Amino acid sequence: MTTLVACSHGTRSSDGQRAISRLVDAVAGALPGLAVSPTFVDVQQPQVAEVVTQTDGPAVVVPLLLSSGYHVHVDIAAAVAGRTDVVAAPALGPDPVLAGLLAKRLRQAGWRAGDRVVLAAAGSSDPQAVRDTERGAALLASALGAPVSLGHVGAGRDTVAEVVADERRRHPSARVAVASYLLAPGWFRDRLDAVGADLVSEPFLDGGEPDARLTGLVVRRFLDARGRAYAHAA
Repeated sequence: MTTLVACSHGTRSSDGQRAISRLVDAVAGALPGLAVSPTFVDVQQPQVAEVVTQTDGPAVVVPLLLSSGYHVHVDIAAAVAGRTDVVAAPALGPDPVLAGLLAKRLRQAGWRAGDRVVLAAAGSSDPQAVRDTERGAALLASALGAPVSLGHVGAGRDTVAEVVADERRRHPSARVAVASYLLAPGWFRDRLDAVGADLVSEPFLDGGEPDARLTGLVVRRFLDARGRAYAHAA
């Protein structure tokens, strides 16, 4: 039987750790009888290469990451290299499911039509990650029917605070809402409270049970990658 290796970034935040654990548990519950192994690319243990090495038989590594960047192209790719029975699925984003969940989180935070929206994504120097977050902003704009600007958390330029300030200069009478393009609570989300926005949404995982649409997206990434691997083997 194929193992699902659920690979998240890793965090020192206890809230973030619990949120990711609940998502992994929800995925396991949606795939009864399937082995689901949690792993990480940074901060926490066990690391993805170790888990893949210890996994006997076929496996699919599903990145619990919102874009394709260094961790997908380097860490996860290196972990599966040389294993013909182990494949990596694409990152979770960009995807219309995430855009719908972002819109839901914004509305829960008090967003209303006419507010300026800034998508806050983790910064990356990887060109594919940048394209993925740009696509994520476009999908959110479509879901809201409103313009969405893109800012980065932890980046050297186009930071969320800079983009929020620019929106205030260009639209002084409008509120500015920040959409947290973040999977779970932690350091990145905490920084958004100081960017000067009128409201900031919670991440996709906010302390309660994961939204069934997010769990379903992880399951879909697994099933699609497993299907491609079986087709290639045949």
